[in-house]
Amino acid sequence: MEEKEGKVEIVVAEGAPERTEEPKKAEKKETKPRAKKAPKKAEEATTGAPAETPAEQPTAAAAPTPATEAVQPETAPEEKREPEKWELVFGRFPTKDVKVEDPSLKAFINLDPAYVPHKSARHGNKPFHKHKLSIVERLINNLMRTEKYTGKKTKSYTVVLDAFMIVQERTKENPIQVFVKAIEHAAPREEVTRLKFGGISVPKAVDTAPSRRVDIALRNISLGTVKASHKNKKTIAQCLATELMAAAKNDLQSFAVAKRDESERVAKSAH
Repeated sequence: MEEKEGKVEIVVAEGAPERTEEPKKAEKKETKPRAKKAPKKAEEATTGAPAETPAEQPTAAAAPTPATEAVQPETAPEEKREPEKWELVFGRFPTKDVKVEDPSLKAFINLDPAYVPHKSARHGNKPFHKHKLSIVERLINNLMRTEKYTGKKTKSYTVVLDAFMIVQERTKENPIQVFVKAIEHAAPREEVTRLKFGGISVPKAVDTAPSRRVDIALRNISLGTVKASHKNKKTIAQCLATELMAAAKNDLQSFAVAKRDESERVAKSAH
């Protein structure tokens, strides 16, 4: 480095690379010019359609290539799960799809699944706790009303199971649904009570409570079954199946349906 008459000269040694200094400000200024956005309102007024922004316009770089495009697997349809045995009555008949069409009886017909419908008198001697029992167990208990079947719970259990198998074989339907229809048709809507006026009893028609309607229907179905089995070649299971199928069709050949019509006819005359 030498000074000559107030000037500074830089001497570069031989073999050393030359240093070039470029202004840094030029690098910052070398940016892509931004495209001016046209006002949307002006374009819409002239063309009548909304203006497309640069972001909405498709570009070649944004288009997916076949190599990079992700293949989405097809979603398989959900398979219906088969219910377990403990979710079925007697391990055979489902209650999930059984419908009670009478809205007043829906709260008093218990359709909870019970593999063995036997609660060991858990709700016995408690008022208004009968509706907590399975409706199938209530039928089993009602079959033990007469002297011949009193206390024979195992026999009644077998009779109801055999009757449901016969109903399923003949009707090709869920026997629980047939049983519920039989209760709805055998339940009376009106009854007669006695009112005394000055020592004179006068019959008066009254509406039957929903809980009592279910009780009377179960009682009449059971009594009609036991009555039909006396001096008959048919077994009691076959008689119960016949009674349930006739009551489900609202047929007057059913003992329970005939009793319902009789009580309603007497109540109609007492209005």
